[in-house]
Amino acid sequence: MFLVSNEPLDPFAGDPEDPAAELAQLDSAEDLDLLEPLSLREREEIIAELGDLDVFRTLLEPRGYRGLVVDCEGCAEPHYFDWDLLAGNLRHLLDEGRTRVHEPAYAPDPACYVSWDYARGFADGAYEASAASEADTR
Repeated sequence: MFLVSNEPLDPFAGDPEDPAAELAQLDSAEDLDLLEPLSLREREEIIAELGDLDVFRTLLEPRGYRGLVVDCEGCAEPHYFDWDLLAGNLRHLLDEGRTRVHEPAYAPDPACYVSWDYARGFADGAYEASAASEADTR
């Protein structure tokens, strides 16, 4: 059976000169042992977010939006995530119990990204409009 990954490909996969290869060594075995597994509730929330993300992408990508913008609490800067990268990050969190290091987007066009709240409101509005349209046709 052939498996296809939805995550973006690592441009340095298999490269002995991978600049990120040393990052794994920064996590001591003790730190990894102290990492608590995700709770059932946390796992359910991530799965729900993946479902939401799929809906957001289905509705917004045809309108030219490339992904979501998230305000980073750590650096107080907006981070722009393309749809595939954000989905890959959520899947990694679900599988590994922690987020991975990510590179910020290079010169993103902020007009091509929306916040999670905007996407949620857009999806809710689309659902309500669809439900109202169905009710009108009955």
